Amino acid sequence: MKIKKKQEIVKKWFINLQNIVCKNIEQLEKDFGSNEKFKINKWKFGEYRVIKGRVIEKGGVAFSNVVGKFPKKFSKKIPGSNNNRNFWSSGVSVILHPKNPKVPAIHFNTRFICTKKNWFGGGIDLTPCLKDEKEKNFFHEKLKKMCDLHNKEYYTKYKKWCDEYFFLPHRNEPRGIGGIFFDYKMNNWEKDFLFVKHAGYVFNEIIHEVISKKMFSKWSKKQKKIQAYKRGRYVEFNLLYDRGTKFGLNSGGNPNAILVSLPPSPKWK
Repeated sequence: MKIKKKQEIVKKWFINLQNIVCKNIEQLEKDFGSNEKFKINKWKFGEYRVIKGRVIEKGGVAFSNVVGKFPKKFSKKIPGSNNNRNFWSSGVSVILHPKNPKVPAIHFNTRFICTKKNWFGGGIDLTPCLKDEKEKNFFHEKLKKMCDLHNKEYYTKYKKWCDEYFFLPHRNEPRGIGGIFFDYKMNNWEKDFLFVKHAGYVFNEIIHEVISKKMFSKWSKKQKKIQAYKRGRYVEFNLLYDRGTKFGLNSGGNPNAILVSLPPSPKWK
């Protein structure tokens, strides 16, 4: 299959996934008694949607399809860009910062990047501010089951990658409870795309199951304060270490769409 056809297929899926995720979140808001909907912001290479509701205090679901040229210095870090800095990139990024401190922040992204090489990347992770071993076990079991259907080695490999990636060296602590993280999947396009699609569907299930279980739970001022400090850590990671943030800002991405991932009302001691 020619690369242009692959790009068309992947782009169509990402647009569809954005709609699926937004409908899911709006339904959760409706179940809670809120009529909040996503506000759509269009730009040259896609659109990002933002919601500020009673369940999700701030959430962003962004679709992008960027065509351009990497900056010379940055291109050295990207496979297939040594002699040609032109690229094509498409993907979906989701970040949900819940109002209830008992519900974890939820992050997901998948992307397909084409230079002289082409590959898939992405990940799913949770960042709770309050410990919940039952929720942690459910989350990782869900991801393992998904990964095992594609390759028995995926879960261990991608979990380790996630644990190492979502870590704040200056704090010597993880951002959250991990999940999976993968990149440079370029061995078999059909199988890799199937895995990426499956990850999108499973993420959508995780959103519903994790949020709906706790969105009606009462919380204390102390718990909300703990959440604010945890959000501060989230800001630190995204601005200092996040590869997606760096890639977006160095590839002509929309700064507002990229930085919509930052949480509301973070605090530092």
